[in-house]
Amino acid sequence: MGNFILHTDDIHKQIRIELVGTFSEEEGLLSMQSYQQVINPLDPAEYELQIDCTKLNVTAPDVVHLLESCFLMFKNDGFTRIVLTLEHNPILKMQLSRLGRKAGLENLTIQSTVQA
Repeated sequence: MGNFILHTDDIHKQIRIELVGTFSEEEGLLSMQSYQQVINPLDPAEYELQIDCTKLNVTAPDVVHLLESCFLMFKNDGFTRIVLTLEHNPILKMQLSRLGRKAGLENLTIQSTVQA
């Protein structure tokens, strides 16, 4: 079961998303709809997108296309910067890095909560 929590911080021009668990196709689509409802009245080009993936599980192959669609949506929205925060999860980091490159997200940063 996946959980999607979105907050906007207009003062600091940040949109914060927390992703938790494993998303089904239905949960992924509902999350994308919720995202669009919040983002539509804003100008994303003025905002930084921060996504907390510390509690996110690796995406199953049958729903990877939704995650890829999200990355393309983020690119099209034109955020100033996109930051994904992970715990030490090399497989998830590899998956998200690959999808970010595929979507052409040049302003994507993936950072770890674990310090080396």
